[in-house]
Amino acid sequence: MMNRLPLPKRILFGIIASLCLMLSCSLIAEGDISEELLIKIEAKYNKFARQRIEAWQALIEASYDKSDEEKLVLVNDFFNANVMFISDQALWDQEDYWATPIEALSIGAGDCEDYSIAKYFTLKKLGIDEDKLRITYVKAIKLNQAHMVLTYFKEKRAIPLVLDNIDSEIKPASLRTDLIPVYSFNGDGLWLAKSRGDGQRVGNASRLSLWEDLERRMQENE
Repeated sequence: MMNRLPLPKRILFGIIASLCLMLSCSLIAEGDISEELLIKIEAKYNKFARQRIEAWQALIEASYDKSDEEKLVLVNDFFNANVMFISDQALWDQEDYWATPIEALSIGAGDCEDYSIAKYFTLKKLGIDEDKLRITYVKAIKLNQAHMVLTYFKEKRAIPLVLDNIDSEIKPASLRTDLIPVYSFNGDGLWLAKSRGDGQRVGNASRLSLWEDLERRMQENE
């Protein structure tokens, strides 16, 4: 989870607009891991980092033909089990750092944004329509902190399912009364939250800013 409460709208919209544009680009081939890259990951981190990446690849290869619901459970459980929550400040010595899926799995740690991004990219890799997926910014009431989750809409107006690292059980948003939605986004646009459903679309991405570094790292494949 994040360690701060909502930022001013101008800053938030800049961050989200940047992310939307990055996510709208083609899914970088982080799901296609060469033996050369695995050797580099093991040398840089350890054998367990390599094992986590190999397990991720095995999950992807074994899950293409499963239903959306099965994919959600498998991906949610995988990242919750293989990534330990650590704040960006403690992990990266930065206030805010959004890791790629390979970075998060290699180091075996991340914060709520990293869980959500990794799940988003993996589910897209498994063929789930981007229109059904949104990274959602919420306030976690019990913790009195800003937080981020991934939400899945089976249909456009349906109550979404919540994939979270705080509560590992996937539940409809209507049952997650501990979360107050603020806005959500994917590669196609950004929405202000409306209760616990679809929300009001407020625009598209227009430029890169904070996400240029993340995009570069994904293109370089670590």
